[in-house]
Amino acid sequence: MRYLLISVCFFCFGCASFSKKNNFNPVTTTSNISNPYFANTSLDYIYKANIEVYDNTFGGIFIVKKLGEQQHRIVFTTEMGNKLFDFSFNKDQFKVNYILEDLDKKILINILKKDFKVLITENLKTEETYSFHSETIKKTKLSNKTYYYFETPELSQVIRANNQKEKVRFLFTKINDNIAQHIEIIHSNIKLKISLKSIN
Repeated sequence: MRYLLISVCFFCFGCASFSKKNNFNPVTTTSNISNPYFANTSLDYIYKANIEVYDNTFGGIFIVKKLGEQQHRIVFTTEMGNKLFDFSFNKDQFKVNYILEDLDKKILINILKKDFKVLITENLKTEETYSFHSETIKKTKLSNKTYYYFETPELSQVIRANNQKEKVRFLFTKINDNIAQHIEIIHSNIKLKISLKSIN
């Protein structure tokens, strides 16, 4: 009986949600999620980029352009102007306009698609709200994945979690006039890190 109780307790603890594991405090939902960082159609968002994927490193210029409502174009080029990839997002539609042969792997394209969808999605419905120290944390779903948006009060980070495990972390720092001057996307389960520094 003692071993049964221990097993049940271990099972319950092991199945604790990401919010419980990190001691987030539930609070009343106040508002939905707003991401302003790539929302202005009059701007070209230009970043110096470094992408580390598996054992390869690619450097160059990363450009995001909002073309219309829920419509963005994302292009990554070398500093000499040669394209490495070129993606289009139009609401729920995604198109690969071009991708370098070395990067043309279905699993990588799907990962980049999900990552960039987080960057450009402006409004999301809040499912649950928490507080942790001075941060407000809002839980939501995007592309059937669970995300936690941290606000301080600006959007400072986003974490995608599967149950209690962190899968991807998005960090937004040096916020100025609704532009994140520095963005990092760090994957915990694969060797993929994207670092963006604004040169606008």
